This record gives sequence, structure tokens and C-alpha cells, in this order.
Amino acid sequence: MGTVPFFVIRFPDDPRPAEWRQPVVAIGNFDGLHRGHAKIIERVRRQAAERAATPVILTFDPHPSHVVRPDKAPALLMTLPQKLDALAAAGVRGVAVVRFTHELSQWEPATFVGAVLVDWLQATEVWVGGNFLFGRARSGNFSLLRTLGARQGFRVEKIDPVRYREFVVSSTRVRRLVAEGRVDEAGTLLGHHYTIDGLVVAGDGRGHRIGFPTANLATDNELLPPNGVYATVAVIDGIVHASITNVGVRPTFGRSAAGPMVETHVFDFDRDLYGRGLRLAFLQRMREERTFPDADALRAQIEADCRRARALFRGISL
Repeated sequence: MGTVPFFVIRFPDDPRPAEWRQPVVAIGNFDGLHRGHAKIIERVRRQAAERAATPVILTFDPHPSHVVRPDKAPALLMTLPQKLDALAAAGVRGVAVVRFTHELSQWEPATFVGAVLVDWLQATEVWVGGNFLFGRARSGNFSLLRTLGARQGFRVEKIDPVRYREFVVSSTRVRRLVAEGRVDEAGTLLGHHYTIDGLVVAGDGRGHRIGFPTANLATDNELLPPNGVYATVAVIDGIVHASITNVGVRPTFGRSAAGPMVETHVFDFDRDLYGRGLRLAFLQRMREERTFPDADALRAQIEADCRRARALFRGISL
């Protein structure tokens, strides 16, 4: 059997693929693809399988808050390419990306339903989170969507918020944990480690000169953990490597004027990575970034950091 194709289409430019049969659609931003998102995706896949239909995700780019209230827009957990990769891995058959504009933000809920869900996607079933809001001034809610769906011939269902231990899982909570450096707790709510992607760029070689060469990562991810040293996993050419990462301004050698840098020392790895793609997953914050009196003191601390990180990795499966 051949591989079932995965399609990404964009509104209003692209037509719905002919291969999509009676789409069962989940709507949301899906930033971070956390445990709550996983539950709604699993439900949509199951519903679609029962009817030989196509499970589809409907999402927005840019994030609506970046258009409606850019001064208060959150730093996102994922880039759009990361989100698309994660959704493909989650088993949906396609993603419909609505280009979110100021004009679209002024649409009444019924206009959005008619243009996007009915005319464009021809949805037969739609799933949303219990707190889903849409349309001008966020005036549409689940009840209105269900009423509009009944008029237009598609079912509407909702998934209640997912709780993990005592917390409601949400992208907002995960962002706060990452921003506080609590990357291990963020990973627990996500169901996977917090991850950034980027390209390895040339640095000044100081790490190599003190015996700890680093890969300097240029990333489009909006949200970095706060300055400090982290136990991380570097994925290079699909292979997982234990590593430690410093996020910060390197105060020992003079503060970086360009803002926080991401520098990763990959254990037991000596290949040139310049210009290569690297995925970095944050497991645990080890310490804050500090200023050291000289390179020897910094080298001693890095050695201690590496020993501690290696002990951590011995206790987990990469």
C-alpha cells in the first residue's frame, strides 16, 4: 500500500484537495501541540476512521492575536513549519491554514462558517475546544457554531479542557512555564520536550578554545527559555545526541549586543555543523547564567555542568 498523502492548503488561495472525503475538522491554533491538542486530534481521527472520512486540522497564520492585538500577542511555542511537521506526525491527513488578516478578523461568525467551513472545506463534522471563540470581536462561541452547523448541514462537537494532575493544560500555561525556565514542567504538560529549530551559524570559537566546542543556533522560534544552562537533546540528521545548552549573553567574555544566544555543546561529537539544521529539545534547567573571573573558572564550571548532565542522561532513555 502506498503512503496516504498529507496536504497543506491555504485560504483563500488553494482549493480543497479532491482526495479529502467528507472532512472531519478540528479548529484551533494548536500552538505547542500539547496534551489537550492531542486529545482533540485523536478524537477527530477516530471519528473520521469510523466514516471513512478525512481528518483535517484548521488553523490560522499568523496567530490571530498578532493581528488583532499585536501589543499583547504571546511569543509562540512553535513556528508554522514545526506545527505542520507535528500535525503530520500526529496522523491527520491534512492542514487547512487560514491566512488571518485584519479584514478577516471583522467577519461575522456566520460569514466565517459559510466561506471557510462550508464553501471551502465542505466539512461534515467540526470539533473545537470548549472555550472556542471566533468571528468579529470573538462574538461566536460553541453554541453559535453548533446552531450554524445545523443550518449548514454539519455536526459540531467539543472537547472539554484536559487536566494533567491539578492543572488545565493550555498553551498559555506552557508558555509561562517555558518563560520561567521550568522546561521540565512545560514538557510534562506538552507531552513532549519543548523544542526549537534552527541553523548552526559560525561563532567566535571561544568554546572550542577552552575545550567545549559549541554549535551556535540561529532560530526563528519566538520563545526562548530565560538565560541559563540547560540539559538538552540535539537532533542532527535524525540522530539524537545528549548535550548541554547555554542561553544568554556570555557575560564572562563581554555581553552579546545582539541579545540572547543559543550555544549547544554536543557530547562526544566532533563533526562540523556549520550551515546544518539542528533541533534542540530542552529537558531541564541546571543553573542560571553567571559571570566568571576568567576562562579557567568557566571551564571548570562547564566540566561540572557536563558531569551533572551526563548523570541525568544516564537515568533517562533518549
